[in-house]
Amino acid sequence: MSLSDIKTRIADAEVKYARLPNATSLIAVSKLQPNDRVLKVLDAGHCEFGENYVQEAAAKWPTWRENYTQVKLHMLGPLQTNKARQAIELFDCIHSLDRPKLANTIARLAQELGKCPELFIQVNTGAETQKAGIMVKDLEIFINDCRAMDLPILGLMAIPPVDEEVSLHFALLKKLADNNGLTGLSMGMSDDFEKAISFGATHVRVGSAIFGSRPK
Repeated sequence: MSLSDIKTRIADAEVKYARLPNATSLIAVSKLQPNDRVLKVLDAGHCEFGENYVQEAAAKWPTWRENYTQVKLHMLGPLQTNKARQAIELFDCIHSLDRPKLANTIARLAQELGKCPELFIQVNTGAETQKAGIMVKDLEIFINDCRAMDLPILGLMAIPPVDEEVSLHFALLKKLADNNGLTGLSMGMSDDFEKAISFGATHVRVGSAIFGSRPK
């Protein structure tokens, strides 16, 4: 499937679900993709890309951004506190703020560096012990703590459990965002981004449907 096909499907979903045109940002998830595939999408004029690993992103994006100056780079994967400085310098948006220690580190570095990426709080909507994210019961306090540190919280992010109906989790994330005065919703991937749009997604994360399967 091509980039234009995905953009058409997003536009059609926005019409179908009475969303405003261009209300949904498409993040092309380029992690572990061959460089030639990513450059092809860059040459097609797409500007928003997502990476999971700081080290991988640092090895390619600073050079590419010299020629593709409009790129907005999103950090999607788990972020270790010892990589936070590099992430702040490299990324425009971090979708995986998932614990108080990381929030404190980002706040300290933001004061030191004089800048901070936009932030999404990752919510563990399925209460999965093996998965990162703030538990639903702890979310309101965590949001208030982040706001007290002047962190630029744009919205919430979730990755639903693989064996559960995603609509339940999209609806929950939307409710949690509304209850806390947040407008950003980072949810939906290659297999379910249209359903996520129906629940108000503002950012969808699509990788293999744009680039093809990642090489083993």
